[in-house]
Amino acid sequence: MAWVYLLIAGAFEISFTTAMRYTDGFTKLWPTILVLVLATISIYFVTKAAEYIPLGTAYAAWGGIGAMGAVVIGIFYYGEPATFWRLFFLSTLIGSIAGLKLVTN
Repeated sequence: MAWVYLLIAGAFEISFTTAMRYTDGFTKLWPTILVLVLATISIYFVTKAAEYIPLGTAYAAWGGIGAMGAVVIGIFYYGEPATFWRLFFLSTLIGSIAGLKLVTN
């Protein structure tokens, strides 16, 4: 169940980092409130995951899931470049998260 919490936390991290784009430097009220709510939910779930998964593993996987999602959304939704090196390092990140899962009890 801990890894499910971590996946939920990662999904909310992807959501809040994507929503940050619309805050205009946190000067727009409703996008800012949305970011704060989504970030709070994300942190709640990563905290729940860290009750069962070592903190370093939980934090690294959470950050990795968020970074991976942000890159994918950037490529598919915002038209950011999908260069060889970006995809190579994204693959490395995915492999690292999978590795953390494999070596964590």
